Amino acid sequence: MKFQPKRLLIPALVILLALFFLNMPQGNGQDLPIDLIELPPGFEIEVYAADLPGARSMTLSPGGTVFVGTRSEGKVYAIRDENGNDRADPGEIFVIAQGLEMPNGVAFRNGSLYVAEVSRILRYDRIESLLENPPDPVVVRDDLPRDRTHGWKFIAFGPDGKLYVPIGAPCNVCDPGEPRGSITRMDPDGSNFEIFARGVRNSVGFDWHPVTGDLWFTDNGRDWLGNDLPPDELNRAPGAGLHFGFPYCHAGTIPDPSFGGARGCDEFVGPEMNLGPHVAALGMRFYSGSMFPPEYRDQIFIAEHGSWNRDDPIGYRVTLVKLENGTAASYQVFAEGWLQGRQAWGRPVDVLVMDDGALLVSDDRAGAIYRIVYGGRTVR
Repeated sequence: MKFQPKRLLIPALVILLALFFLNMPQGNGQDLPIDLIELPPGFEIEVYAADLPGARSMTLSPGGTVFVGTRSEGKVYAIRDENGNDRADPGEIFVIAQGLEMPNGVAFRNGSLYVAEVSRILRYDRIESLLENPPDPVVVRDDLPRDRTHGWKFIAFGPDGKLYVPIGAPCNVCDPGEPRGSITRMDPDGSNFEIFARGVRNSVGFDWHPVTGDLWFTDNGRDWLGNDLPPDELNRAPGAGLHFGFPYCHAGTIPDPSFGGARGCDEFVGPEMNLGPHVAALGMRFYSGSMFPPEYRDQIFIAEHGSWNRDDPIGYRVTLVKLENGTAASYQVFAEGWLQGRQAWGRPVDVLVMDDGALLVSDDRAGAIYRIVYGGRTVR
């Protein structure tokens, strides 16, 4: 057999590129290749905080503290930009909890930080005055399902003052029984627990429309129907009691091979927008700031964590869904570059609008939070 060096060269380059990204220093963020991130004209990206292993869901307090949950790390971070330089210096990052079980979700209300574990909701009172010596948490509720598959949660307080908590299906596809496969809500003290939306496989991000107050949420589609089926979903729930199809129907029109015979797709609420297949659409926010151009106001930014089993990787980006007359009208890429070829050096998880209008993006692979601004301007 004739030796063919070109056939060996490409796999070798792929291996070297993977080793480069896996061993890339993360300490102060200066070595993160953010120059690879492509944005629309006029936008810039910078590192807001680094050395945050597993940084995932975020929330902002009225006092300006950014709280960040994690998954496998079991930690919760707090970030203060005390010197106003639009980045978190090492002395402005605090670990306020550790040893928790998948504390992905964080929410803030009346001076207290709420943290979602797999089966518990915790509350840390007066936390902003105690960042260096955090208090023991108060257990708000501890009877949620203990399934670790899709057990990590995004949480947020709605306009009704209730805490919204999704409970993912503990499977790829199954009929898990309630409250699994739903979005629930409860009073801040954990009482009056109820299911708000059914047929939701695994939502790890939601927000309320600034004008209508409707809940919009992402939902991760099932696996093993092929590279291009089904799409992830962006859904809208204008009220309680709606069913969004799982496990019977996916993306509004695709009957499940195992469960689709039981109920038809026309029985359920279809998506507002079908997103990319297997992009792992997670955190989403309506843009409520004034820094970006006016056409971005009240539009939806989505963090796409990226596919894990697709032949050609997809996602690893921030996308934008534009609304017209209150409905989703278009879906486009806003920021990309975390995926280089078939290797990803970063994985966006959540987005958060700051008081000055900048958009934060968390990245659990690079252990960082980025800050996207328009025109290099800061509006205070």
